[in-house]
Amino acid sequence: MRSPLETRRLGAELWPAEEIHVMSAGRSADGREVQIPLQQVAPSVVTPPQRPANPWTPSDPPTSQGVPAGFLPIHGGFRDHFVNPPENKYRCEECGLVLCQPRQTECGHRFCQSCINSILSRPKPVCPADMEPLFKDKIFRDVCCHREIMALNVYCRSEANGCQEQMSLHQIPDHLNVCPFFEVPCPLGKCKERMMRKEIPDHLSWKCKHRETTCEFCMTKMPLTDLQKHKETVCPTFPVSCPNHCSFSSLPRSELSSHQHDCPKAQVSCQFHRYGCTFKGLNQDMRQHESTSAAEHLRMMATRNSTLENKVEDVKAELLERYKVLPALSSRLSELENQNDELREKNRQMEQKLAAMQKLMSSHSEKLLEVELELRSLRVLRDEVESLRGTLENVRTRLNALEQGGRSGTGSTTHTLASLETQLSRHDDMLSVHEIRLADMDLRFQVLETASYNGTLIWKIRDYKRRKQEAVAGKTLSLYSQPFYTGYFGYKMCARVYLNGDGMGKGTHLSLFFVVMKGEYDALLPWPFKQKVTLMLMDQGPSRKHLGDAFKPDPNSSSFKRPSAEMNIASGCPLFVSQSVLETGSYIKEDTIFIKVTVDTSDLPDP
Repeated sequence: MRSPLETRRLGAELWPAEEIHVMSAGRSADGREVQIPLQQVAPSVVTPPQRPANPWTPSDPPTSQGVPAGFLPIHGGFRDHFVNPPENKYRCEECGLVLCQPRQTECGHRFCQSCINSILSRPKPVCPADMEPLFKDKIFRDVCCHREIMALNVYCRSEANGCQEQMSLHQIPDHLNVCPFFEVPCPLGKCKERMMRKEIPDHLSWKCKHRETTCEFCMTKMPLTDLQKHKETVCPTFPVSCPNHCSFSSLPRSELSSHQHDCPKAQVSCQFHRYGCTFKGLNQDMRQHESTSAAEHLRMMATRNSTLENKVEDVKAELLERYKVLPALSSRLSELENQNDELREKNRQMEQKLAAMQKLMSSHSEKLLEVELELRSLRVLRDEVESLRGTLENVRTRLNALEQGGRSGTGSTTHTLASLETQLSRHDDMLSVHEIRLADMDLRFQVLETASYNGTLIWKIRDYKRRKQEAVAGKTLSLYSQPFYTGYFGYKMCARVYLNGDGMGKGTHLSLFFVVMKGEYDALLPWPFKQKVTLMLMDQGPSRKHLGDAFKPDPNSSSFKRPSAEMNIASGCPLFVSQSVLETGSYIKEDTIFIKVTVDTSDLPDP
């Protein structure tokens, strides 16, 4: 038979704080029921060692058969005080205690689950009863033995505190939730004291330092430990004495601030201190000071008033001076606003020009890429031509050698010579073909170098006088510009100019025409051609008085149908500009003129 003290100590080991989740009931000082979790009411224990890993299958949880996890001991068997000593068959072969979650081995011996886990964790585990080897897969749960053990009668685990109740082992958790002798901590949480459950009402009523109490001055509820600090610092109705030690020995703290203004012994300054009075004294002496110094106070006010009047006059004079310059400032402000508007407009125009330049740069970048590709093909052709020329020179050298050696030669030499002549002829033909291809690539390179893909043509015509004389003499009546396009996949166009005029303008005017050419993507474009065309002669002088004309294409004209030949009939202005205006102004510089043709591409759909 264990002693009550030993039973109490062993009972504490059976209830680890972290494993108890059942709620216990108690009452506070005001009679309200308080729920106390059993993890708070368990006796103080040293933190137990970590349990070994559970070797049993997931279908065999530690809390099987409805037994709460907190009810089981951490390690070993039950240490409860049994009413009748348990039979030896209920005791563990390892720890000697009553079996907790019994497990039976293949050799017929029983162990607690925690004990058999400890044995199995050893190298080459054997049964301590008969030294037979143990295997985890041949150990099973003894349900019948467990049921019999849970039906054994025990004394309450609070027996040492005076509880005489007896119950079966599985009834212990339910009993401890209501046992009046079970030790619990204070339900308020802050108090560190422990007591039996039946002592909770008295503890909450007058023993607990953290019990709720009421301030007798302001009737505010708070913990008892905060009451004294509340009275000394923040209680609004707590009586305090005047710091000036006047006749009011006690007044509420909330009225102290207003009392300071009327306290007869408070130190105050004369209300005329802003006018220069330096008197400081008690409130009770201030009335006598005001009555005896009234004349002095008036003099101070008069002096201050005179000073203020002088300042007002100075301010008026300054305002008058500033008012005189207001019209000039207003005019200047208007000018600045106008300048600002002009700058904004210029900025907007610059942004538009910048966007156009960026677009042009983008098109030029793409064109440059095409030019680089053409140059690569040109280099390949040139290398081939050079190779053919080298081969040709070798053939000619061999031919000369054969001719010299063939003067006394045979028929074989004559045959070889004929073969070489044939080979030489073939190489000459190939060289001619490559030279034609090279010339064609040079021409395409020149076109790509000057081509425009944004619908704008800038045509530079050099040697104006010579070309004009050739036109007058009838040698070259007209000139064609390089092609330009509305886009990479757009219309192909060019300009045609008669320097000595054409039709009604012959001999008196410069005639300028617009030509739609046959392009590679005509099948994808809308026809007839409907885009607005602007023709312009560029003024190279500082005034920039460009001469221009614009027209919308006639959809019924054959000039704007889809081209079936290389180019359509030209359409434009026979009387574009008179030769007298052209040759007397600043349109010709360094014997060069510039012609600009612009095609509107804003509403042009993508092909």
